Amino acid sequence: MEENNNLDANKEQEDLLAGESYIENHFEYATQGQRFLNWLIDNLLIRFGLNYVSGMGAGALLAIVFPNFMMGIVYGENKGGLILVSFAVIILDYIFYYTLCEKLFKGYTLGKIITGTRAIRQDGGELTFRNALLRSLSRCVPFEIFSGFSTLTWHDSWTDTMVIKAR
Repeated sequence: MEENNNLDANKEQEDLLAGESYIENHFEYATQGQRFLNWLIDNLLIRFGLNYVSGMGAGALLAIVFPNFMMGIVYGENKGGLILVSFAVIILDYIFYYTLCEKLFKGYTLGKIITGTRAIRQDGGELTFRNALLRSLSRCVPFEIFSGFSTLTWHDSWTDTMVIKAR
């Protein structure tokens, strides 16, 4: 009889702990509007801030290391080179910005800070460097932006992460 009471008490304790665990890991997903604003704010910062600075730096570095290549771009003889350099700068800035911000600022970027949202792992934990890097690389997939019409975007589902309301 006493053994039966102990089993019931243990079961109740497990149920209570399971309930607490559920409450702790229950998050509200960010809305599509919030996610769009995150994207817009972050992209404006990347395009008009980071791309400008890193583009100038890449141009200066290429002028030192590959002067003939850069002269071809300057005089309009190498338009393909300009497109290639521009594309490389944009992709690298994108990966750099999102990876560093989401890791160093614990799931936040400037857009997420403004909208009150945050990126976390599906288990509720903080993003690791690997999570942040894979999220950033996933954003570079063509047509990935169209996955923004669902609650979990491709860069969320492929990396087992999510964007939640932080406040």
